[in-house]
Amino acid sequence: MADEIDWYAPEVATFGDRVAAAREQTEMTQAVLARRLGVRVSTMRDWENDLSEPRANRLSQLAGILNVSMMWLINGEGDGLTSPDEGDTMSSDLRDTLSEMRVLRAEMLKNAESMGRLEKRMRRLLTETEND
Repeated sequence: MADEIDWYAPEVATFGDRVAAAREQTEMTQAVLARRLGVRVSTMRDWENDLSEPRANRLSQLAGILNVSMMWLINGEGDGLTSPDEGDTMSSDLRDTLSEMRVLRAEMLKNAESMGRLEKRMRRLLTETEND
């Protein structure tokens, strides 16, 4: 079952995960890629840590430099990296554990997004209550 996982699908990997994987595939450091894009290293780090995302023009440049499609960077679909072949290097227990960790991470991200929506709604309701 672990072998069937698309490592870069949205429910498994984030935008930042895909940027980091593609950058590592090209053997570039964050500093080198940031310089090629004309951004600060801290900006590159924020993208890879999913703290921010590039604007459309930078996203296009990023995809071109990393030799992947913009859609692959955004949602894991399209031309990008293939899942790493781990069959020979990882035990099935290790592979299963990694798979389980990725599922938990995806669930945590989904829950964090839900929490953000609830906080936004609560702020709106509090503002409405104060204005009444």
